[in-house]
This record gives sequence, C-alpha cells and structure tokens, in this order.
Amino acid sequence: MAKSTIKLRTKEKGGKVQVKALITHPMETGLRKDKKTGDKIPAHYITEVKVEANGKTVLTADWSGSVSKNPFISFNYAGSKGDKVKLTWTDNMGKSDSIEKEVGKK
Repeated sequence: MAKSTIKLRTKEKGGKVQVKALITHPMETGLRKDKKTGDKIPAHYITEVKVEANGKTVLTADWSGSVSKNPFISFNYAGSKGDKVKLTWTDNMGKSDSIEKEVGKK
C-alpha cells in the first residue's frame, strides 16, 4: 500500500472537535518555468478538499493554484469523541487521496 499524502490529527474538547491536516502535494500553478529547460511546469494543484464526520460533510473547500505547496488546514466542528473523521482531496489531474481517523484514537 502506498504511503498516505495526508497527516491527520483530531482532538475533542468541550463538545468541539479540532481537525488539523497536512497534505503533501506540489501545488504547481502552471506559471513557473523549469530552471534547466525553460519550459513551463504544468499546473498540478488540489481542487477540492472534503471532510466528513460520521458520513456527514462538515467542510468542503474549493482550492486553486494559489494555495502553497504542502498545504495545512485547521478547523473546528461541533462533535465528540468516537466520531469517524474522513478527509479526501482531489486534484486537477484526477489524482486523490483520503484518510479516516476516529477522534480520541492515535
């Protein structure tokens, strides 16, 4: 199995779940040039990030090439220990990855 491109952390406190994720992705805009060849580097960036808790969508983010390399995302939602949090990303080249984690488990 390939190594996940997502590091996901969740923590519950006072009825709120904090979600933090680091995604390994080049996030190329398509505007930079290769220093050796002078050719433009093709655009390659995440277009959508979706987070679900127990099958219900709690966040959908539409991104573009303006987001930095290896993006970090952090947010809170009303939830509790034991929630199953799933984060999925999709990029402009049709690639995707996802990870699922139970709140309160390492």
